Amino acid sequence: MLLRLNIVLLLVTVVSALLLVRQSHDGRKLFADLERARAEGRKLDADIHRLKAEREGEATNLRVEQLARERLQMRPISPALTLGPAAAASVAAAAASAARPASGAAR
Repeated sequence: MLLRLNIVLLLVTVVSALLLVRQSHDGRKLFADLERARAEGRKLDADIHRLKAEREGEATNLRVEQLARERLQMRPISPALTLGPAAAASVAAAAASAARPASGAAR
């Protein structure tokens, strides 16, 4: 009877040791997964900041104007485009006459 008790206690001890090893391994594996997820989260945060900076850079007035000229082939407006040739000539003549007295007074 004492032999049977010793065998049962030995089996319980071995099973307990195996379960302890298994739990320890699972804990290490979960910790490694957690660290991997944290590293990925930090990488995604860095990507978010980089993308926000790129978006702000793309939205500047200079960049929008450059894209409008290149892709959409847009031009700045001028009196010749908005008023027509006859009106543009009169606006140019008025601008030239307004510039003459100012330059004459400077002499």
